[in-house]
Amino acid sequence: MDVPLWFALLAVGYLGIKLIRPPWWLVALLLLGGYLLADSILAPVIDTAVK
Repeated sequence: MDVPLWFALLAVGYLGIKLIRPPWWLVALLLLGGYLLADSILAPVIDTAVK
């Protein structure tokens, strides 16, 4: 199943805010960091680690 990256980030952010209630700046930082890592040269390493 292929899920668009923007939808996955939106879902993770929504669930994280509703369940854990962290500060908004922390949520934004984690989502932006994950998005930037997905487009970096570390993406293949992360992909093999996740699979």
